[in-house]
Amino acid sequence: MRLASPILKRFLYPVLASTGQLRRHAGRGPAIVTYHGVMPAGYRVHDRNADWDLVRPESLRRQLKLLKDHYQVITPEQFRMWCESENELPPYAVLITCDDGMQSAFTEMMPILQDMDISGLFFVTEQALSDTRSMLWHEELHLMLLAAPTSVSLHLPELELDERATGLLEKRDLWWKLIHEFSQFDIDRRYELLEEVRCQIQVDSMWKSEYLDEPTRQSRFFTLNLNQTRAMAAQGMSIGAHSLSHPMLSKMPSDLAWKEIAEGRRRIEQVLQRPVWALAYPFGDVGSVGPREMEMAERAGYGCAFVNEGGGFGAPSCTFAMPRVHVTGDMGLSEFEAHLSGLHRTLRQQFHR
Repeated sequence: MRLASPILKRFLYPVLASTGQLRRHAGRGPAIVTYHGVMPAGYRVHDRNADWDLVRPESLRRQLKLLKDHYQVITPEQFRMWCESENELPPYAVLITCDDGMQSAFTEMMPILQDMDISGLFFVTEQALSDTRSMLWHEELHLMLLAAPTSVSLHLPELELDERATGLLEKRDLWWKLIHEFSQFDIDRRYELLEEVRCQIQVDSMWKSEYLDEPTRQSRFFTLNLNQTRAMAAQGMSIGAHSLSHPMLSKMPSDLAWKEIAEGRRRIEQVLQRPVWALAYPFGDVGSVGPREMEMAERAGYGCAFVNEGGGFGAPSCTFAMPRVHVTGDMGLSEFEAHLSGLHRTLRQQFHR
């Protein structure tokens, strides 16, 4: 599939999109798309691997215009009622969602949605219910590794971890390994481990200041605050839970995973005084979500829950593993529609066979 992807993206998908074949390929719906933020105006990319799932404002507008022109963009409330068998959805129904609860959802994405008369479903962690400026813990870890010297060494006996990494690619691999390892702990212990990492890789204790003092970086890397979250809800956006603190749930013991899932819902409802009916699993891939997490989501009282893969029209789904199209920053318009239609998923399955 890797070898075929450039051919699909540059030749096949544009041809099929221009002739309307992608829309004709679309099967039964609904289709759900998910974003992870919008690149702030003036933001300068420092690491393509870190920013690969941020879309540019002009790309978001083109994608939403395509959906408005040729599909039926539905509201989160319509989707909720459909999940509860209270209504039918129109043909080619598409739901817009956004994960992580980053400030760019408020500063960049919501104004575009409002301008196009679209409401979205935004998934947030507990940090979006606070007045304190903060980053998601795994973003902090990645930025610290970027700020460290070219070569780093880590020795964490508690985790039986002794690692060296040189250059961006090896640091990226180390980052992903540490996410797996740190996710087994609660958020307080994860932050203690982050401090151990910072000291060992020789990053200054004031490293965050360059992000706090620069508005575009703040919008990119910091989570929503409580006033912003309340404003989004007041202006017609729906708020869902993204766990308490964005760990890889499958790596946690059951008691901590349950707390992340159930308490995440309770906290949002308590603070916003609104019902929370939807959960997006953090990371949302097959390695981070399994039957245990799906059962917990149902038991915690959610009406549905979402994963981050396998989406598009015609995708097999269950209520607590709703598949979504994960929109990335390098996804052109025809590729976006190929994912939406379900064709990309079908081709991927055939190549794997």
